[in-house]
Amino acid sequence: MNQNQKNPPYAAFSISERAQAFVKAAEENLIPVFARIEATEYSNQAKVLHALQREKIALHHFTPTTGYGYDDIGRDTLDRVFAYALDAEDALVRPQFTSGTHAIFTALAGLLEPGDCMLSATGRPYDTLEKAIGISGDAYGSLRRMGISYKEVPLTETGCINVEAVVSTLLQTQASVVYFQRSRGYSWRNALLPETDLATAFDAVRKAKPDCIIVVDNCYGEFTRTSEPAAFGADVEIGSLIKNPGGGIAPTGGYIAGTHACIERIAERLTVPGMGREVGSYAGSYAPFYQGLFLAPHITAQSLKTAALFARAFEACGMETLPSSDAERSDIVQSLRFSTAEALIAFCRSIQAASPVDSFVVPEPWDMPGYTSQVIMAAGAFVQGSSIELSADAPIKKPYTAYVQGGLTYAHGRLGVMLALDALWKLNICG
Repeated sequence: MNQNQKNPPYAAFSISERAQAFVKAAEENLIPVFARIEATEYSNQAKVLHALQREKIALHHFTPTTGYGYDDIGRDTLDRVFAYALDAEDALVRPQFTSGTHAIFTALAGLLEPGDCMLSATGRPYDTLEKAIGISGDAYGSLRRMGISYKEVPLTETGCINVEAVVSTLLQTQASVVYFQRSRGYSWRNALLPETDLATAFDAVRKAKPDCIIVVDNCYGEFTRTSEPAAFGADVEIGSLIKNPGGGIAPTGGYIAGTHACIERIAERLTVPGMGREVGSYAGSYAPFYQGLFLAPHITAQSLKTAALFARAFEACGMETLPSSDAERSDIVQSLRFSTAEALIAFCRSIQAASPVDSFVVPEPWDMPGYTSQVIMAAGAFVQGSSIELSADAPIKKPYTAYVQGGLTYAHGRLGVMLALDALWKLNICG
């Protein structure tokens, strides 16, 4: 008899029977939710598979390149595969993007010129973009220092796009770019649904100013629905490869997808005007980017199931969660609200302790670059900072809210929920 047969399930983690029963009850409640997530996964998997097959992907597409990267077949074909999978005409997929923020700034800098105005239709953008745009600080190279003005329209009290105010501000400012953030960032609202929330706003913007460019920060949202924002009228959508579309395999990078005209324009900013997308080599194999995209629909579904389980388990504890466990989801983020900073920190530490990497590390709040308050991050990931792997982070400010995302496998996410419950129960933090 081997060791696994001798020991009951979860013996190595000393998970309580109470936590096991709690999760089992939550899963029974989530059967229809999981079925809906799987239906989305099947649709997206078919689309990604077709994208790979229509480009006749073969081993030679994975070959590294060096130097200028002229005629890099792996790079150029990867662009086309991503474009199709993300419902766009064209795309730039590059390991050289250091983050989603870097990809977003590159796109904005390529689309905006001195004297132009950028209008954010979803309120204040994610914290890391504030200095890049010039909303705060006076960083060299910011959009503001390049002579680009900025306006924003707050979301409504219920977290919806104020379409009427967006159109009014657009006409007053004659903004050339209208920017939408699909996910919630560090705000207590639901992510925006492409087929309803975003599509309605896109139509209104297009009618008010037909030549305006619609840009979407698509981070955390890819493959959570069966269609992406480009399918509903977005000119540009942008994301990180260490989130959903990298499938937990891509080691770095980001993408910008959209209309051919916009992508060509952004490519001039990506490298050098006059060279654009024709240059740029990669000495590592492209295989992780192709394989990551292939895995992305499944990995995203695993993450969504994990998020729903966290929501249901903590709802049963009497805590505030957003979205609710049975909600239609448009990103992989699950918000959980705690009564004190100590409870918030204890939760994040429990997620770190459940990680496959650096499980022995104890996270502490710190002054993270680009953020206006201290942040605690639990991220024991194979890829540093990967948000598609089970992780949690939170600004240390009221109301004390943790943002959980990721889970390469639902089995791991399930363990994370049980370990978190036991850790918090021991401290009498949740019911």
